[in-house]
Amino acid sequence: MEIDRIDTDRIEMPDRSGELTLDAMFEALEKMPVPEGIKVEIVEGNIFMSLQRDTHWDIILDIVEQLRARYPRKRIKSDVRIDYPGYLNGFATDVTLIAEGAVKDARGRWRYQDVEFVAEVISKRTGANDYGSKKVTYAQAGVPVYLIADPYTGRCRLFTDPKDGEYLTEVSVAFGKDLDLTDTAVGLTLKTGEFPRD
Repeated sequence: MEIDRIDTDRIEMPDRSGELTLDAMFEALEKMPVPEGIKVEIVEGNIFMSLQRDTHWDIILDIVEQLRARYPRKRIKSDVRIDYPGYLNGFATDVTLIAEGAVKDARGRWRYQDVEFVAEVISKRTGANDYGSKKVTYAQAGVPVYLIADPYTGRCRLFTDPKDGEYLTEVSVAFGKDLDLTDTAVGLTLKTGEFPRD
């Protein structure tokens, strides 16, 4: 089961100024009976919820395990809220690599300026976000490496070199082929041979 999105005008927001904020939206979501295992994020002011599927989780875990061979656990995040530039963007990325030495801000959150790598695994109902709004937002935020793993097409799409709100370089490889990230901020070759397909 996947839930596409929730209209934010149907949720009472506890912000006194009347202006919609990410904090108010997430505070309202915390009061809702969202079942365990449901990923929740806000993209351009719309709330998206999706249920974790086996295929989705297997790819996420594979990427995390490969990153763990090179990076300490504290630098790798999954489904952790990070606020990005643009209108009400509070993403809970599938996999995030935080820069060495990064510290949380005064509110206890990781800053998008410290994100070195993002990986999103496509879900049918939210895939348009990953290929569209989120890709643009990551480029505007200057995220050096953005990877989309798509179990429906059996391909990975890698975006690098963000400039002026877009990625200048794009590489596409089929599942089963190695993805060379050695010349990027990630600094390793990602094996995709065990990525499952849907």
